[in-house]
Amino acid sequence: MQEVSALIEKEIRLEWRQRYALNGMLLYLVSTIFVCYLSFRQKAGHLEPITWNTLFWIIQLFTAVSAIAKSFTQERAGRLLYYYSLASPLGIILSKMLYNTGLMLLLSLLGYVVYAFVMGNPVGDPGMYLVAIGLGAMGFAGTLTMVAGIASKAENSPTLMSVLSFPIIIPMLLVLLKLSKNALDGIDRSFSTDEILTLLALNAIVWVLSLILFPFLWKS
Repeated sequence: MQEVSALIEKEIRLEWRQRYALNGMLLYLVSTIFVCYLSFRQKAGHLEPITWNTLFWIIQLFTAVSAIAKSFTQERAGRLLYYYSLASPLGIILSKMLYNTGLMLLLSLLGYVVYAFVMGNPVGDPGMYLVAIGLGAMGFAGTLTMVAGIASKAENSPTLMSVLSFPIIIPMLLVLLKLSKNALDGIDRSFSTDEILTLLALNAIVWVLSLILFPFLWKS
C-alpha cells in the first residue's frame, strides 16, 4: 500500500504541475453543460426527466474519456522504463485506477452540481442518484484506465481506446441509466437493488481483470 500511495501522490503532483490539463477538463465539462442549456434554454426547467438524465450521462461519459485517455499516453517511454524498474505492475495499475476514480468522482460531482443548477434538478432521491454517480465514476475509471493502457501500446491510441471501451462501457451505461432513472422518479430504494448489485459486479470484474492482465501488458 505504501507503493500505491506514493504513486498516487506522484499522479496528483503531475496533474498539479500540468494544471492546463485539469483546467481543460473543467472547461470541457462546464462548456458542454452550457451548450446543453443554450440548446434547451426554453425548456431548461421543464425538461423531461428521462431527457435530463440521458444528457447528464452522455456528458459524464465524454468527460471520462477526455480525462482518462491521457493516463498512459502522457508518460514518456523513458519514464515508463523508470517506473518498470521502480514499481510493480500491480502498484502502477492500481494507483492509476484509484487516482482516476477520485478524479472522476470530483468531475462527476462538480458536473452534477453545475448541471442541476443550470438545467434544473428533477431528482426525487438525491442520495440514490449520488450512489449511481459514485458507481459510474468507479466503473468508467476502471474500464477506461485499462483500455488506455492497452491503447497506449499501439499507434492511433485514441481511436483504439474508443473501439475497445465501447463493448464494456455500453452495458454499464445502460444499467446506470436505469438506476439513475429510479432515483429521478424517487421510487423505493429496494427496487434499485438489482441495478446496484449488477454495477458492483461489473466494476469488480473490470477491476479484477485489470489487475490480472496488466502485468502481462506491462512486460511487453
